[in-house]
Amino acid sequence: MEQRHLGRTGLRVSRIGLGTLTWGHTEESDAADLLKVFWEAGGTLVDTADVYGDGESEYLLGRLVERLVPRRDLIIATKAGSVPDPVRRFDGSRGHLLSALDASLARLGTEYVDLWQVHAFDPATPLDETLQALDIAVSSGRARYAGVSNFCGWQLAKAATWQLAMPGTRTRIASTQMEYSLLQRGIEREVLPAAVDLGIGLLPSSPLGRGVLTGKYRHGTPADSRGGSDHMAPFVAPYLDDAAGQIVEALATAADGLAATPLQVALAWVRDRPGVTAPIVGARNAQQLTAALSVETLSLPDEICQALDDVSAPVHRYPDHDWSTL
Repeated sequence: MEQRHLGRTGLRVSRIGLGTLTWGHTEESDAADLLKVFWEAGGTLVDTADVYGDGESEYLLGRLVERLVPRRDLIIATKAGSVPDPVRRFDGSRGHLLSALDASLARLGTEYVDLWQVHAFDPATPLDETLQALDIAVSSGRARYAGVSNFCGWQLAKAATWQLAMPGTRTRIASTQMEYSLLQRGIEREVLPAAVDLGIGLLPSSPLGRGVLTGKYRHGTPADSRGGSDHMAPFVAPYLDDAAGQIVEALATAADGLAATPLQVALAWVRDRPGVTAPIVGARNAQQLTAALSVETLSLPDEICQALDDVSAPVHRYPDHDWSTL
């Protein structure tokens, strides 16, 4: 698999990442199959978080590393900052973040993570305090690189600029992880331009539109799908409206013309967007993951990309467009 630099850093990662959001509900044998298939295909970037499965995803990944795949062959990324508190959903305080990192390292069974990310912006904590946690994590050797996740445009730009401008040894923001797909292009408004300008690599989550871009929901909701399960149905529902349906039909038409699958075309589209380093793909089983990894040999023709751009274009007006044209 092709390797790409993560933003304006020396870290190279596979251009498709493996997500472990659901590993808290995955059998160890199934997770082992996923990790082995990914590694054998040349995949290196494995993404998790301290809250995935209440820590079980990290714990499961830690049990598989070394026993199944050498630690040196993986780029392990995890996150901290989300908390199971209905009043305060995010805690970006220095104390919480560093304690969470230590707990993650214990569950993962490793002395360091390759990429440590703040899971979300915490409006109750001064941003410079949150960023100090990143500096401490990297300077202490517990993390090799640092990033953020779910920061809007001004939050990302402020964090990255602070790290670049402040005197002393500060940790560059290497990456930002955001939802991005043909069904969710909101980051193109401000986040993506900021990331490109500041040399921050984008790691798209849900690049297949929460599974909708595979085409599996075109004629109903399969009982064994996320949309057919009680706990995941609300997650999928926003992408089952008429507007999304039109995009999925256009995607299916493009896939037919390329003798490919909707999954392959949707993933190739987001993988090769400007500023993207590596989409993070989740899969229930090795068969699904193999289907996603088969996109490695696919490059979309310019006319197909343009057609998909047009059918999925978000409405961005003032102040994103030249005001004099409005």
